[in-house]
This record gives sequence, C-alpha cells and structure tokens, in this order.
Amino acid sequence: MQPLIDNARSFGQRPEEFAHLAEGQSPDVLFITCSDSRVVPALITGARPGELFELRTAGNVVPPHSFEHPTSEAATIEYAVEVLGVKEIVVCGHSHCGAVGAVVRGDDLAAVPAVRDWLARAADEPACSDPADPTVAEAVQNHVLAQLLRLRSYPCVERRLAEGRLGLHAWFYEVHTGIVREHRADTDSFEKL
Repeated sequence: MQPLIDNARSFGQRPEEFAHLAEGQSPDVLFITCSDSRVVPALITGARPGELFELRTAGNVVPPHSFEHPTSEAATIEYAVEVLGVKEIVVCGHSHCGAVGAVVRGDDLAAVPAVRDWLARAADEPACSDPADPTVAEAVQNHVLAQLLRLRSYPCVERRLAEGRLGLHAWFYEVHTGIVREHRADTDSFEKL
C-alpha cells in the first residue's frame, strides 16, 4: 500500500496539470471492461484524465436492460450516451478472465454468492470449444459479442445507433502480451489493432 500512498501524495503536487478538469468532462468514449486489476483502460489506450468514461463490472457484463429493475450499469450507460454524448462505446474483454472462465468451466461459486448470482443473472454461458484453455480467449470473445448485442437493446443506444451518432466496438485484450484485438464484422474474427 505504501507505494500507492507515496504516488498519491506526489500526484497532487501538480495542480496546474489538472485545473482544467474542474470545468467538466466531455469524453468521446465509454469504455466498458472487467474489474480485473490487470486491465487498465487508460494505460491500454493512452487516454488522459477526462478522455474515457469507464464502466467496470465483474466479467465486463452489460446486464439486460430493464425499466422495472434499473442497475448501476444501465445508469452509467444512459448517462454516457444521453448526458455526455459519447460517440463511441468499447466493450473490452480480456484473456485469463476469472468470471468468464468460471462460467464456462461451471466452477462452484458458493463461497462468493454475490459473484455467483451476478454471473447467473447477467451473463449467458458463452460458446467455448476448450474450457480448459487458461486464456479462455474464445469464450471471452464470444462473451464480448453477447454484451455488445445486449448494449444494442438499451433504448438510448438503439436511438443513437439509428441516428448514426454512435459507434460500437468489441475488443479483446491479451493480458499476457498487451495485444488488443478488435472484432471485424467482415471476417467475423478478432484481429490485431
């Protein structure tokens, strides 16, 4: 913890670099990814403060849209699209994902009931030909595409897509190489950026 504290102390010694952030935010991108500590959106993209609006969930899950049962995730998506007017949304999964791996392997999650119930309610089991693969790459990529489809069902997203004012992107980040792949519709595959 001490290195984090030391950095936080020195970070606040450069107020001139951050003063403009008090004027508000206008990010162009909503970046939806996993809560995994190995996935750092600003590091991956090189974004500076104010450039990404982030939504991090266990397994980068986008829950089904529901007017009766709003979620924090839905509120974040709606705020990004309607209030901030983001122009792009990236759903980024990653290799070695514990959440997706647990789903495809059928792991016993009794010791973590909130995780178990979140994944059971919010994530369908993604197609995976090799659940023993430690990277769970195929499963994560299929999971990311499923989350993108769910995102399309959100009324604010659906409307902005119809107006041509929003782009959606499916990314896969390899934690062991740093490589980012994007889904290409023309080849229906994830290809290196």
